[in-house]
This record gives sequence, structure tokens and C-alpha cells, in this order.
Amino acid sequence: MALGWANIRASEQESAVAVLDRTAPRPVHPEATRPQRVLRRIRSARTDLIVATGYLALAIFVLAGQWLHPSSGYLIKSGQDQTMWEWFFAVTAHKIANFENPLSTLLQNYPDGVNMMANTAMFGVGVPLTPVTLLFGPTVTFVLVLTLGLFGTAFAWYWLFSRELVSSKFAAAVGGLFCGFAPAMISHANAHPNFVVLALLPLIALQIIKMARRANNSLEARKARRLRDAFVLGLLVALQIALGEEPLLIFALSFAVFALVYYLHTPRAMLRVLRSITPTVLLAALITVALTEIPLWWQFFGPQSYRMIDHGPMGNDFKALFQFPSESLGGMVMHGQNVAINPTEENSYFGWPLLLVITVAAVLMWRERAVRAATVVILGFTALSLGSTLMFGKHDTGFALPWKFFERVPLLNSVLESRFTIAAVPAIALILAFATQRALDYWKVSVTDWRPLAWFGALAFALLPLAPTILPVVERSPTPAFFADGTVRQYVSDGSVVVAPPPTPPDARALRWQSDADFTFPLAGGYFVGPTGVDKKGRYGPDDRPTASLLMQAQKSNRVPVIDQAVRDQALADLRYWQADVVVLPPTENSDALRYTVDQLLGFPAQRVDGVWLWDVRGLV
Repeated sequence: MALGWANIRASEQESAVAVLDRTAPRPVHPEATRPQRVLRRIRSARTDLIVATGYLALAIFVLAGQWLHPSSGYLIKSGQDQTMWEWFFAVTAHKIANFENPLSTLLQNYPDGVNMMANTAMFGVGVPLTPVTLLFGPTVTFVLVLTLGLFGTAFAWYWLFSRELVSSKFAAAVGGLFCGFAPAMISHANAHPNFVVLALLPLIALQIIKMARRANNSLEARKARRLRDAFVLGLLVALQIALGEEPLLIFALSFAVFALVYYLHTPRAMLRVLRSITPTVLLAALITVALTEIPLWWQFFGPQSYRMIDHGPMGNDFKALFQFPSESLGGMVMHGQNVAINPTEENSYFGWPLLLVITVAAVLMWRERAVRAATVVILGFTALSLGSTLMFGKHDTGFALPWKFFERVPLLNSVLESRFTIAAVPAIALILAFATQRALDYWKVSVTDWRPLAWFGALAFALLPLAPTILPVVERSPTPAFFADGTVRQYVSDGSVVVAPPPTPPDARALRWQSDADFTFPLAGGYFVGPTGVDKKGRYGPDDRPTASLLMQAQKSNRVPVIDQAVRDQALADLRYWQADVVVLPPTENSDALRYTVDQLLGFPAQRVDGVWLWDVRGLV
């Protein structure tokens, strides 16, 4: 969003953001010789390398707990999402290695299966990292993707800022740092790689900026580059679709708002740019469709596709805007009331010092078009993120908000509205980079100027409380020997394994056991998004079968429910629906109540085999 689209003033060719203070004199340099230009490039590359190394070191630090224990560690705040993502990467690698279609699978939710394109499988990293997954396991792929995502997102925004927004690499590094390690990024780094691997978004912005800059070129010059520009843009968008469609949608909307506000007082320049880039953008759209036609058709019309997901109210609490994130220095001292949807969705949590500093900086630099546009993006998308009604400290005030008018719009209605604040992250970073550049320019004029010191003090005041800490990791429970040693193969013919109770979003451990058994059997139930009902509305997990609900009730209550012949007949019908070969009870909470329940349902006792209780139902089904 930092759209140094800002590079075109209506009345001048120089960058609108290259000169941050018209009163500050700019030094005039004589034309450099060739050796000087080469030396300048080397120094620039060295600076880029230093910045990249710093970002990578910070990303490794944030995920150090998982890196230190790649086989047994588990990011505890991920809930069951880490298990789900590891399963996605493992299944993708398994499909590729066996030359099978990765867009769907029957390994979960048997016999209906799962539409992988309609889930966040991230083929854009899952496919190229197949060798890593096969050699080192899906957990290594998972933490590698998160680490490279934090690093890559930060560096890509730094690259955009340093090439299109500011002349100081330090100022650009400040902006890139915030983009890559903002509270929302750290929160999603617990569990959601699709909201961490965002490096292509600034590259898409950069490509459009370059196209817009050439609006003043001759028609022949623009036509000569049209095919190349369209192919690059189309390829970048297609790759981003393979990484995450929801962040792409949020980015596209915020980019459009930024551009509209930026050109608002120069409509002629806006029309000139639109006329210049529209043919290229349309051609890029055709290229994107050509590259993604099959997977997108599969996603929206293939087996187990769905139309939308009804999440219910998922807006940010107003308090979340001003509090410190839980995994930060400020959060360690004063986290405040827990008002996040869950630990992986701290999408705002900017902290009151940052909001104060950004407000003052925006007011002081309001004359700059890019700052005005960024401020509108921050305010507009933050307002959308608050949901339909204003929540304050988990109390519904009843005050209606803008999201109420957008929540039924197709595509938007599947977005968790709290995530719209992610659009504010690069907009805030733009203002930080702008202000840092201005402070450095003041220093060039006078080393005794107090304003740079005031700004860097304010910058530390705003960002230090948000400095991320190491994400907490716990020891993962081991896979039962029944699965890890391959004993399960002796009990599976052509049917499925039914875990008691079947895996669901609250407990998806069986997905890892299946992966550790090298996918030698399909599972009933699971953790995924699939259709339900005649309207094909998306939901998390499978449709509830009566027997699955009965087993979950027995586990939750730790009591054997009343079981009559009708319940036994229903259990047999459900086992036939699942095409079950074996029912397995692994070590779990309230296992005795579960075991006695299944004994009564099936009419014969369980066997103890390699650390699990099991019922061989091949003859029964």
C-alpha cells in the first residue's frame, strides 16, 4: 500500500515523496563517474544485505522455540492450526511425490474428502518445498515458511520504500521492520502462514507504480512494454493467489483507496494514469485467469466446494487498538484485558504510544499527499475492522459501524472483519518511514537541530513496547506406536480409521498421526473447511454424524450415555457411511468413559494394541 504511486506529481517529474520538506535544501551532486556509480551500487547492495540479515535474525529469534525443537515442539497459541497446516504441507508433498492431483484429497473427511483449493493449502510454498517436507517433515516446512514469511515481507516492503518512497535506507528499514514484525504479523506467525507470507504484495504495488510512472511516456513507448508489464503483474497476482487470496483482497482494496485519495486533488493526473495502465492491467488479469483458471474453478465449483463462510461477528474490540500485543515487551508489562478473538488474531494491538506518534506525525506532514492517503487507509480500514457494532471491553455498545453495510457483499462476507486492520500496517509504516526521512534531512541541514532527536525518541517510545518476544512452544504429545510403527496397516483394508471421537477443529491430533503413518489410511472427520446444507455454506470440520456427537458428549461429560438398540443401529449406519475398518481410541482425556461407550455401541470389548484400544469392525461393517 505504500504506494509510492506517489512518484508522480501533477506538475513535476520528480518524486512527490523524495522531498519530504520543501524548506529543507537538497544537496546538489555533480554527475558521478562510472567507477563512482559502481561503488555506489556496491554500497547500496551492502546496505541491503545488512538490512536483510537483521530481518532474518529477528524472524529466527521470534520462532526460536520451534527451531530448537522442530520434531517435538508445538506453538501452543496456534490451537490446532499448526497441526492443520502441517497436514496441508504433508498431503501436498505426498500428492506430488505420487503424481496425484493435489487439489482434492480423500485422506480426511472420508468418504466425502476435502477440497484443498477451498482451504488455505498454500500451494505456492507447499509445492516448491515438497523436497523439504519429504526429507525433514512438515513441521520443518511449517516453521521455515513462517520464518521466511516474516523476513521476506519485511524486506520486500523495505525494497519498495527504499526505491520509491524515501532516499534513506535507514528510513526504509524502519518501515520494512514494522511491516514484517507488526503485532498482527507476530500473532499470525503462531498459526497462519497465509497472513505471514506477504512479500508479493509490495512487489505487486511496485509493478503498478512503475506502470503509473510511465503514464507520461509516449504511446509507442508504453505499448512496447505493455506485454512485459502485463506478464509480470499477472504472474505476481497468480502466485499470490497460490499463497493467500484473503490478504490479496484486503491489499487490493486498500491499494485502490490509497490511490484514489492520493490523486483526489489532481483528477487529470488520475485520468491520465488510468488511461495509461488500464490496458496493461486488463491484459494482466487475463494472464492471471489463464494461469489460475483450473485451481480457481476447482475452488468454487469442484467437489466439496462452498460459497461463503459465515463466521459470525468477528470484529476488533475498540480496546484492542490501544493495547499492547501479548507477545511483546509491552505485553509482558501491561497486556490489558484480553479482547482478541483468539491468540492468533491480534490484528490491531498497535499500542497507544504508536497511535499517538502516528497521529502527531500525520498532522505535521498532512501537506504530503502520500501521508494523507495513508491516513485515510488507516482510519477507513480500522473502522471496517471493528465490525457491525462497536465493542468496548467485550461489551456491545449497540453503536452501528460501516461494516454493517459491507458484511453481505460477496467475497467480503467471508473475510474476518478484524483482519482489515492489517491494511493499516503498511500505511503506518509509510508514515514512519516518511517522518524518519524528514528527521534525517533536518540533520543534514544542522546537526544541532532538536527535531531529529525528538523524532527518534518518539520512534523508540512507539516501537519498543511492540518489540516481539519468542513465541511460546510446548512439548507435543508423541504419536501412538500403533500409528508411528505402522501397526495400523494390519487393520486397514480399503476403508477408513475412525478415531474415538473423530478429529474435529478442537482436537485434530489424528491428522499428525496419519501423516506419521505415511498416509496409509483415510480418516473419518477432520479439521478443514467444507460445505454444509443445501446452500453449500462453508463450515469448519465435517457435518456432525450422530455417533461422532455421542462420543464427544461422552468424553466431555466423562459419563457413558444411555445406549439402546436405536443408538446401536445409528452407530452401525455411521460406521458404514465412514466405510470404517477399525475404531481406535488413543490415549486421551476421559478415555475410560469413551471405551465403555464404544464397547456398548459395538457389542464387543476393545483390544489393547501398541498403546491404543481398538475395535476391528471389518466383519461388522
